[in-house]
Amino acid sequence: MSCTEQKGNIVFHKSHEPNRQNIPFSDAVETNDLLFLAGQIGKNHKLGVLVEGGIKAETKQAIENIQAVLQHHQLELDNVVKCTVILSDINDFKAFNEVYTKYFTKKPVRTTFAAANLAANARIEIDVIACK
Repeated sequence: MSCTEQKGNIVFHKSHEPNRQNIPFSDAVETNDLLFLAGQIGKNHKLGVLVEGGIKAETKQAIENIQAVLQHHQLELDNVVKCTVILSDINDFKAFNEVYTKYFTKKPVRTTFAAANLAANARIEIDVIACK
């Protein structure tokens, strides 16, 4: 897979989910051959709630949210070239990584750090950059 350079417009994409059309940020921004996704937490968007079950369940849901956005743009997790992971507790790193490695088998580059007080009291947030 390679990204080719080309001149083009920047496209700001609204969410593919009807109940998220009015969020104050783009679900994804497309430029040239890259798609930049907004951070995803372990929130079930259909129910509007954070999933229960701790870091593993939230990690799984966050990644499934990422997959849904990628699929909407005809991409998959194998197109991801960069992940940024924010944990609310760095002690969750091992448990998070157990789930993460099952999904990101191509091993995109990654930055992981801890920060307190994530949105909706989430334990994790993940954003990605994918190559078309």
